[in-house]
Amino acid sequence: RMKRQWRIIPHDADRVESLIKSTRLPAVVAQLLVSRGIYTSEDASRFLDTKLMGLRDPQELPGIPAATSILIEAIENKTPIVIYGDYDCDGMTGTAILVNGLRLFNADVSYHVPNRLEDGYGLNEGAIRKLADRGKKLIVSVDCGITSVSHAELCKELGVKLVITDHHTIGEQLPDADAIVHPRLPGTAYPFGELCGAGVAFKLAWSICQSICGAKKVTERMRRYLMQSLSLTAIGTVADVVPLLDENRILVEHGIRMLRAEPLPGLTELMKVTELDKVESLNTESIGFNIAPRLNAAGRLGQAQLAVELMTISPGDRATQLAEYIHQLNTTRDSLQRSVYLAADKQAKSEFEPETDPALVLAGVGWHQGVIGVVAGRLADKYAKPVFVISLDAAGKAEAVGSGRVGGTNINLYDALCECDHRLVRFGGHKAAAGLTINEREIESFRGDFSEAVAKQWADKEIVPEIVIDAEATLGQLNLEVLKQIDMLAPFGAANPRPVLFCRNVELDEPARKMGGGDRHLTVNLRQGKKVIRGVAFGAGDWCDELNSTEGPIEIAYRPVVNDFRGFRKVEIHLVDWRPATTLAAV
Repeated sequence: RMKRQWRIIPHDADRVESLIKSTRLPAVVAQLLVSRGIYTSEDASRFLDTKLMGLRDPQELPGIPAATSILIEAIENKTPIVIYGDYDCDGMTGTAILVNGLRLFNADVSYHVPNRLEDGYGLNEGAIRKLADRGKKLIVSVDCGITSVSHAELCKELGVKLVITDHHTIGEQLPDADAIVHPRLPGTAYPFGELCGAGVAFKLAWSICQSICGAKKVTERMRRYLMQSLSLTAIGTVADVVPLLDENRILVEHGIRMLRAEPLPGLTELMKVTELDKVESLNTESIGFNIAPRLNAAGRLGQAQLAVELMTISPGDRATQLAEYIHQLNTTRDSLQRSVYLAADKQAKSEFEPETDPALVLAGVGWHQGVIGVVAGRLADKYAKPVFVISLDAAGKAEAVGSGRVGGTNINLYDALCECDHRLVRFGGHKAAAGLTINEREIESFRGDFSEAVAKQWADKEIVPEIVIDAEATLGQLNLEVLKQIDMLAPFGAANPRPVLFCRNVELDEPARKMGGGDRHLTVNLRQGKKVIRGVAFGAGDWCDELNSTEGPIEIAYRPVVNDFRGFRKVEIHLVDWRPATTLAAV
């Protein structure tokens, strides 16, 4: 297993005490806020307050006024509109938001989501021509399009208006679209550039509602639609791993509340098959481990349109059938993912040096394109370095498709790819995740160039794979009340992870065991003094033998969680890392 440096954030007693006095927050919360660089009552209020009033007016988002005007005109004139989404969870939820809204406004609207396996990412020339042939006069992209310069030209040639809504990295040239909605549009200064595709779509939907009402305050029918759309926005935001700060915290907090209180018909059925309807509370993990993987499974296996249908459907048998089918697709995806992961990990160990190489580029014939991104993510986490997993075509086509992730590092994947662009047919993405198409004969050269580009970043940034630990806490300190206090910092996710705590002098109460399909996970009862607590390490079944053979006490880095099983709530821990007992110095 990859050894990572543990960095425990020094306990600043004076700052914690000052924050407690000025806010009257529990000591646990104050300490965690200080460990995250939040020192004043004003900053604490800004972070903890997730009122809807904290969302900026949609008119402030670059491009919204022009896009709203085009869509209002299309609604009034019954112009045939197509929402052109992406096949990942963010793109599908954003598509559903706009489709549901335009249907509410009685627009002539349909949707198109490309097939991941046949069409690839983003706007597609063949699809645009077919849509134009079918009489579509306005295309609205969701979660894609910001680099589609040639596709914008094609739309102009075909007499089709194009509105782009996106959040991805902007290229050197902007497409000549009729409107572009993007939080980081050049020449603009929107205060929060980290909205996901669904977040951008939600803001556009909100603006349309305001425009139709001719006021900031919308009708009750539209308010209900927008509130239900928040649940879709939350799913897209969590699934796309954008920072859960600023507006994203508000969108996710209220989206999760709506998911519990009044879910859309299709999501109601999906929550039944995942048994989320039986748990006491929902959180970002409910989305990240239950809802998003199932919606993503449809996209990964080339059936994204079914996920969009699920999120735009009326109650009835079809909604139930779709939810069950998508649930089964996820089982298929899980099996495919496991086989590709095992093959890729074996290749990493047998052909490369995963502990010392700056990056890994792995390739295999017939590795399913729909799961290579997830596999790259798991391997990047395991080895604490960027990983690309490339699917070679079984039929012998020259072009191969790859997906990359950076794991927990600060490597900028997009920048590294830019240095290798002469090796690639095309590529796209952002600093943490990217996709590429490459000629098979270039893979070996790309591997060298990419590793060199990553190594340069390692050296320039002096990056060391590390686990940042918020505070030291004994197992005896963990109880439901403390967990309730920790949850004041929720929603947890990117840029606001669930706190990682540290504990020393821990022993195994009984040997660790592997669990789950393929023995992927690990479960162990841990003891410190008289306190025994169950620990789970997801995806870390390979820790088992080493853990059981370690003599003497160990130290653990862990996240405390509440296991809410059939109404019985108890505190457990998710193991992040462990090591034989040492003396840990604060860094």
